[in-house]
Amino acid sequence: MAADDQHRYIEYKEEPERLILVGIDPAASPNGSEAENSLDELAELVETAGAEAVFYVMQFRDKPHPVTYVGSGKIEEIRELIEEQHATGIVCDDELSPAQMQNLTDALKVKVMDRTMVILDIFAQRAVSKEGQLQVELAQLRYTASHLTGMWRFLSRQGGGIGSRGPGEKQLELDRRTISKRISVLKHKILEMEDNRQLQRKKRSDSTVPVGAIVGYTNAGKSTLLNRLTKVGVLEEDKLFATLDPTTRNLSLSNGQQVLLTDTVGFVRKLPHHLIDAFRSTLEEACHADFLIHMVDASDPQMERQMAITYQTLTDLGVTDKPIITIFNKMDLLTKEDTDKVFSDSHAKEVLRTSVISENAPAQICEAIERLLRQDKVYVERLYSYEDAGKIQLIRKYGELLSERYTENGIYVEAYIPRKLL
Repeated sequence: MAADDQHRYIEYKEEPERLILVGIDPAASPNGSEAENSLDELAELVETAGAEAVFYVMQFRDKPHPVTYVGSGKIEEIRELIEEQHATGIVCDDELSPAQMQNLTDALKVKVMDRTMVILDIFAQRAVSKEGQLQVELAQLRYTASHLTGMWRFLSRQGGGIGSRGPGEKQLELDRRTISKRISVLKHKILEMEDNRQLQRKKRSDSTVPVGAIVGYTNAGKSTLLNRLTKVGVLEEDKLFATLDPTTRNLSLSNGQQVLLTDTVGFVRKLPHHLIDAFRSTLEEACHADFLIHMVDASDPQMERQMAITYQTLTDLGVTDKPIITIFNKMDLLTKEDTDKVFSDSHAKEVLRTSVISENAPAQICEAIERLLRQDKVYVERLYSYEDAGKIQLIRKYGELLSERYTENGIYVEAYIPRKLL
C-alpha cells in the first residue's frame, strides 16, 4: 500500500447557516425605508455572527402579530422560501415572545431566532475580558429567564389540563430557579468589578487628568481612532461590534498635557435592554468622562439616523451635559454626489470632517481636544518661587504651559490651568 494511501484525511468544512430575515413595516412608515434599513443592519449582524442572509421578507402591518409575529399568509410564503433558498432558519428583526418563537418553530420546522439572539451571540464571540464575559453571560441568562417566564405564563393561560401539568412544568420551574441563582452570582461578581472600576474612576478624578470617552454607532471607527492617537493596538475590523471590551489609554497632546481616552461599546438599532442593563457599568464610562468624542461614519447613508440613535442611547444613560467633539469619519469614501451633504452636529462644540486613517488626522483631532479643554481652563500669569518649582511640573502635566522665564525672584509663568487644579 502506498504511503499516501495510508494517511488519507477527510476534511469537513462547516457550512454557514443560511438565514431568511423577516421584518415588520408599519403602514405609516414612509416608503418602508426605516424597516428596510433595519433589515440591512440585521444582515450585517448575521454576517458578523458567522451566518449568511439569503433573503429578506417584509410584512406591511401596524404591529407584529401577537401569536406568530407575521400573518398566516406570510408564514406560508416563508415556508416556500425556506425550501427554495435551502435556508436553515429565520431571524426576525424584533425580539420575539416565547409564544411567537414556539409557534413559528412549529409552523416552519427550522431554527427561529430574533435580533436579540444574534446580538447576544456576537457579544459572546467578542468578549475577551473577564468582566465582558460575565456581562454577556448575564445578558444571555436574563434573556433566557424572561422567555422561560413568558413560556410558563403562556402554558398557564391554557386553563390547566393537558400540556400544563407534570414533568414539563417542574422542569420549567427548576430551570427558572437555576438561572435565577446564576444571575445572582453574576450580578455579585460584576458588582465587585464595578467597585474596582469606581475606584479607578476616583483616582482619575483626583489626578485632574481629563478623561474622554469615544462613543458612536458600531463600526464608525472608534477603535481605529484610539489606535491612531495612542498606538494601543486595539482590534480593528470592518464588522459590527469588532471590539466589545472598553480600553483606556493615555494620550499626550502637543502642548504636553496628558489625557485619558476610553473606547466604549458601539451602539446599534434596537439595542436590547438586556444588553443596556448588563453593560451599564461599561457604558457609564461616558457618564464619568469630562468630554465625549462622537464618531460618525460619514459614508453611511443612514448617518443621520445613526447619530440620532447614539444621542438617544446617551440620553437613556443620563449623559446630556458633556462637551462633545463630533468627528465625521471616512470622508475619503464619499462619492461626488455625497460632497454636497451637510455635515453638522448641533450638540457638538467642535466638528471635524476627516478620515482618521489619513496622515494629518491625529494632529487635527488633538488640536480640537486642546481647544475644547482650554475652555475649562483659566489663563494665569504668575511668579513662582524656586521652592514652588514643582507646581510648574503640575502645569506641564495637567495644564498648558505657554512660557516660563527665570528671574532673580523666581520663575515667571504664563499658562492655562484647569479650574480643578487652580
